[in-house]
Amino acid sequence: MYTKDQLCEKIRSVHPDIGVCGIDINVEYSSKKKVWVVDLKKDNHRLKTYLEPVDANTCMDGKQCIGLGLQISQLKDNIKNM
Repeated sequence: MYTKDQLCEKIRSVHPDIGVCGIDINVEYSSKKKVWVVDLKKDNHRLKTYLEPVDANTCMDGKQCIGLGLQISQLKDNIKNM
């Protein structure tokens, strides 16, 4: 298992232009929804995405981060277009 900080750093390694964990990007596990909640913020804009644990596990194991990368890219594009 890994921590939210480790997952956040993994996201930053895939997208180094995101910013600082805990400031520009926040990662929390929702035990109610059983997903990772990735909250991306830029200026006054804020967007969230949900990352299934199986996708997060695959990425953290160093196997594949495509799903994670695509979701974060989509978040960044949405913020850019706001």
